[in-house]
Amino acid sequence: MTSTNLKIRIDGAAGADAPYEQVRTQIAQAARTGTLPVGYKLPTVRGLAEELGLAANTVAKAYRALEADGVIETRGRNGTFVAAAGEGAAREAAAAAQAYAERAQRLGLTADEATAAVLDALRARFGA
Repeated sequence: MTSTNLKIRIDGAAGADAPYEQVRTQIAQAARTGTLPVGYKLPTVRGLAEELGLAANTVAKAYRALEADGVIETRGRNGTFVAAAGEGAAREAAAAAQAYAERAQRLGLTADEATAAVLDALRARFGA
């Protein structure tokens, strides 16, 4: 690896998530937990792809998804870095929550019904 902070393992077993999703998930989790601190410079797409034995397009897809989620930011030729923890994600979550609340109201749901739907979705997604 290019750094002791970035440790990505790709599971090639049948039934495992797609490789780009494994890269995306592991980087996002490392950024969220602080294993990859804000400002940490990630390897280049090509460099990480070579390191992991993946196609460059696979890593590029993961980086694009992470950037869209506000986890990382690309600074042109300077490279790709871990973004300020939580800021982008918190803004996006707040916007999504607002949009959901408006939609639930248009559908005629009560606050309790809308909350129950969210909790069910979160339990299904996170296995809680």
